[in-house]
Amino acid sequence: MPKPGQPRRSGGRALSEMVCGDRVYSALIEARPAGLTFKQLIKATQMSAHHTRKGLNYVKDVLALERKTPLTWTRKDGFRLPDNPADWIAFEVDGLSAELNRITRITKQVFAPHAAARPDDAFAELALDYISGMKAGLTGIIATGKGQR
Repeated sequence: MPKPGQPRRSGGRALSEMVCGDRVYSALIEARPAGLTFKQLIKATQMSAHHTRKGLNYVKDVLALERKTPLTWTRKDGFRLPDNPADWIAFEVDGLSAELNRITRITKQVFAPHAAARPDDAFAELALDYISGMKAGLTGIIATGKGQR
């Protein structure tokens, strides 16, 4: 394994997460208000697909909060750092709606049949109670977000 900064056998260089993240963030700031597809980010940052993904993860995990600029993604616009809070809310509502759908499906497919088959099972009862609360909370957040769009 080569040391950081030394060339790899393939001829590439190891880049730190921070360097990759800064390059991706800079490319997205330059593209504002438009977004960039993944392929466009690769070209704009002049990094490999691996390093571009590494940079996107760093932006998501560190820079978005540090610089108070949420990162969003849509099929239409690609990756963006939008200024408009309505764009942030739309992205958040879409993500929460997807999670609510997943939770609803696992409840119908696994937890509800489990509880029906074993009505005295404390785990199944507790899981259904907690999941019911999560679903109610997510539904409320989604409804509030849709009202702000």
